[in-house]
Amino acid sequence: MGISYKTVKKEAKDEFTEQRSRFIGYVKPVSTEEEALEFIEQKKKQHWDARHNVYAYVLREGGVRRFSDDGEPHSTAGMPTLDVILKNGVEDVVVVVTRYFGGILLGTGGLVRAYSKAAKLALEAGEIVNMKGCRKFRIVCDYNLYGKLSGLIPESGGITDDTDFGAEVTISFHMPPECVPGFEKRLADVSCGSVSAEETGEGIYPV
Repeated sequence: MGISYKTVKKEAKDEFTEQRSRFIGYVKPVSTEEEALEFIEQKKKQHWDARHNVYAYVLREGGVRRFSDDGEPHSTAGMPTLDVILKNGVEDVVVVVTRYFGGILLGTGGLVRAYSKAAKLALEAGEIVNMKGCRKFRIVCDYNLYGKLSGLIPESGGITDDTDFGAEVTISFHMPPECVPGFEKRLADVSCGSVSAEETGEGIYPV
């Protein structure tokens, strides 16, 4: 799996006030246009009394990039929001910036700066993470090997997803493809060839 991209870890928000106008930046990881539009609609309903609910989203599938100024002067709101997403190299993400107008006009430059700042704060709150295609494995071992193997997985670049303690111990984990050959060699050495990792699938995980 050669998949590798950046997105945000979680749904989040942050806000600030500029010349009495309140800007609230929201962010959410999404994988489809439907999910992005649903989030935008949700924020519009939540802030029905706001002057503007500006948005931008970028999706990996189809290379989709969309934005809306939602009534702000052309290219002063949606485009700056999209620019922040693109400059951070983030995909599969939607950002909504809600503005409650404070009665003072900010001017073109002021609007661009304010919407850019709101989008940046939202991305920071959502925590940008690197996502990578990984291979999933399962190991079944006896208890006297568990201590060694549970340490070997993270040392080799893997992350444990689940551990089941039954008659034997079953460890489920995922690992970037380039780490697998080295891990398999160390696993054979540590277990004297008595334990092998069974591949159970593929997935995309933060690394």
